[in-house]
Amino acid sequence: MSTSTPRTTDAFGPASPVLSVAPLTLPAPDRAVDLQIRVSVPLTALTGEGKLPVILLSHGQGYSNNLSSLNGYAPLVSFWAAHGFAVIQPTHLSSTTLKLPADTPGAPMHWRSRAEDISRLIDRLDEIEAAVPGLVGRLDRDRIAVAGHSMGGHTAGLLLGARLTDPDDGTEVDLADSRIGAGVLLAAPGRGGDALVPAMAEMLPFLTTTDFSRMATPALVVAGDKDESGHLTVRGPAWHTDPYTLSPGPKTLLTLFGAEHGLGGISGYDVAETTDESPARVAAVARLSWAYLRSTLYADDPAWRTAREELTSGPDAFGRVESKEQEEKKSGVAGVSYN
Repeated sequence: MSTSTPRTTDAFGPASPVLSVAPLTLPAPDRAVDLQIRVSVPLTALTGEGKLPVILLSHGQGYSNNLSSLNGYAPLVSFWAAHGFAVIQPTHLSSTTLKLPADTPGAPMHWRSRAEDISRLIDRLDEIEAAVPGLVGRLDRDRIAVAGHSMGGHTAGLLLGARLTDPDDGTEVDLADSRIGAGVLLAAPGRGGDALVPAMAEMLPFLTTTDFSRMATPALVVAGDKDESGHLTVRGPAWHTDPYTLSPGPKTLLTLFGAEHGLGGISGYDVAETTDESPARVAAVARLSWAYLRSTLYADDPAWRTAREELTSGPDAFGRVESKEQEEKKSGVAGVSYN
């Protein structure tokens, strides 16, 4: 159990010290190993009243070992929890920290198990509350979001309604969870088919049939305009905007100027694998994603409008934002650009 202390106040509201509890283990006899998680919450909220909205964060697959586990993404988790969310991070079976045999069913990416992990966490929120001092009765079951980076963005997309064809048996896979009210996809994979590098299509065939046409849950798609991902796609940075372009509204696209796949270093502090290190960009991603979820889960909250105006406009803008509503796909109206 540990605590970290972010700034006490900022332009996005009061911040709290963060209580982080890890590892917590949820027995899972139907899984290759039990599910380990980290839970991070605002310390001040545990002595107050009201319920905490929940973010379920799915990690990506980087070169570093511990970032692809419950130990990653501290820059995002710290901000989100300091500003009022309970953040729950599972260690998926694809994590290199587990060192599972290569012939483990679902290897190497365990794409189905990843999404099932997130739904399992929602199923077992009572157990998670009981494991954290002061948390019983505090998690808001009506305000649950999913977020994910890279492969975690693929996981989040499936939970929000994207589908694919199981390469093993040819069946259409629907892993959408209606209990999730919003999502954030960070540098997520785009469509398959001829967009994929042939070697990657052969290695990860589940990526070849991704279908975003029924990903209807509100989501913020975050893409870097320098995120080439040449090992995965022949389409360059535009590939990562597919979850926005090819899905129905309501959706919002945040294109970050100068950002590569690490989006400035969201997976960890001072990470060697980050190719575009920028603490300021990381802070902007943390704040914009937090604000989007606040305003999506709480309809009257102005956080998104405020953050968008401050961070994506003017000469020092970190990126540009465009949005489309649910009706736009049916009518053919193009998305609206805010700047």
